[in-house]
Amino acid sequence: MRNPRRRLKKRWLAAALLVPGAAAWLSIRPSNERDWTPDNAVLPRAELWGDSVRVRNVRNARYTAPDRYTLAYDDRAYDLRELESAWFMVEPFSRDWRGPAHTLVSFGFRDGRYLAVSVEIRTEKRKTYSPMKGLLKRFEITYVVADERDVIALRSNYRKDPVYLYPIRADRAKLREVLVDVLRRVNDLREKPEFYNTLTNTCTTNLARHVNRISPERVPFSYKVLLPGYSDRLAYDLGMIDTDLPFEQARERFHINARAERAGDSPDFSRLIRQPE
Repeated sequence: MRNPRRRLKKRWLAAALLVPGAAAWLSIRPSNERDWTPDNAVLPRAELWGDSVRVRNVRNARYTAPDRYTLAYDDRAYDLRELESAWFMVEPFSRDWRGPAHTLVSFGFRDGRYLAVSVEIRTEKRKTYSPMKGLLKRFEITYVVADERDVIALRSNYRKDPVYLYPIRADRAKLREVLVDVLRRVNDLREKPEFYNTLTNTCTTNLARHVNRISPERVPFSYKVLLPGYSDRLAYDLGMIDTDLPFEQARERFHINARAERAGDSPDFSRLIRQPE
């Protein structure tokens, strides 16, 4: 028979070892003050009043390779009454298994301008990402507000990942509410940084939350949110993609890599990547 005292002693010893580790874990806090890579060093900010918004620090980097770029930022003013469209981008990381992917949203205005918002890890110098590290409070999360020639061309033209850009079916009033909600979170993260989490606080989980705050339960809980390479299929099945094509044909229609390559660094990049073949 086992000695109950010895068993109890082992349990107390295990607890004594675990408690300091748990306390240290709980004490880790996110910060906006770290040694960031240059492309993540500047945070955007939105000034909202009435029908107008001015977005500060819109990033428009120009790339010569995925890790070589010239940074630039500017401030852009928009009339929210002229918001016309939203577009959902999916960048699968694997051609064999579509689970891992990056997603972003871009908002289109009547004057032909687009404002892209990409939820990403905020990268530090000398740190590399892995999904496991993303569970361990190793990275902060950031909203990159950018020109499409930055965040879309980086993926299609320089990383050479497949990129799909889908028009979203929604009325303009709802689109405006979603955009305002996104920009308010941009401001919140300046004041209250958060950790990225591979499961709960990612590009796609954040986009789903923005939609659901405006239209409750519009995006149900699904593995296709946790594995965003399948998120376009989920959006299609929910009737959120503005197309009458069967899904596989729609995916082919909205695959933009060839158009993005032809557009290059053209000032007309956003129009050209949406132009039918």
